[in-house]
Amino acid sequence: MDVTTIILSAVLVGVVGLLIGLLLCLAGKKFAVEENETEAAVRAALPGNNCGGCGYAGCDGLAKAIAEGTAPVNACPVGGAAVADEIARIMGVEAEKGEQKVAFVACAGDCTVTRVKYEYYGKADCKAAAVAPGGGDKLCAYGCLGLGSCVKACPFDAIHVVQGVAVVDEDKCRACGKCVAACPKHLISLVPKDAPVRVRCSSHDMARTVMAACDLGCRGCTLCTRVCPNGAAKMDNGLAVIDYSLCTGCGACVEKCPAHSIQRKAAQES
Repeated sequence: MDVTTIILSAVLVGVVGLLIGLLLCLAGKKFAVEENETEAAVRAALPGNNCGGCGYAGCDGLAKAIAEGTAPVNACPVGGAAVADEIARIMGVEAEKGEQKVAFVACAGDCTVTRVKYEYYGKADCKAAAVAPGGGDKLCAYGCLGLGSCVKACPFDAIHVVQGVAVVDEDKCRACGKCVAACPKHLISLVPKDAPVRVRCSSHDMARTVMAACDLGCRGCTLCTRVCPNGAAKMDNGLAVIDYSLCTGCGACVEKCPAHSIQRKAAQES
């Protein structure tokens, strides 16, 4: 191969490379997706946990929705008021002060007050235990299984199993809802953090069945509904429930409950 052929080959390769580069440059400009500066700024303000607690597919999805005006600036449950205020500044709006919520486990049936019907030796997972005979080893079919599926789901280390029942650390909880979705017994819900009283039971069984299974189970006696001066204590299929929009924290239901299944917040944290 002579020198001329080598030079011509090199020139040809160079020209082809130049043409490809120009074509790629033109294609990049033609098909480029313009970056939404507002969306990028909102995304930068979000905490980046990608927990999905806002109802969107991670922080990117929420940032897009906020920038488009289809989600409120305070939609991130993890960031709280500080993040909401920053995003409101970016969007040029006023941040609404939303009610802070935390996860709450409506079951007080730990190993000191509840009874079991058999020993469970299966997979250490609540969903697996829930399909075992009787819905788990506890005599109460509604009780916390205590195998920690909610613990594994929580990205903030805010929930732990203590003496066989899940307990929420409200200082760490960010109300992302992961534990709510993970509980096969549907015992966990998001409630106002400042809710003064809560019903720590989910059983709809008759009083005799409840009393045989758990010392702290709601017996459906309706005494709480009779003494509540604001109509906040109600019954739902034999189970006491609290309407937090009406509750003033007077404690009348707490004092009257014979099973102590209605408790003040301070008592639950101690």
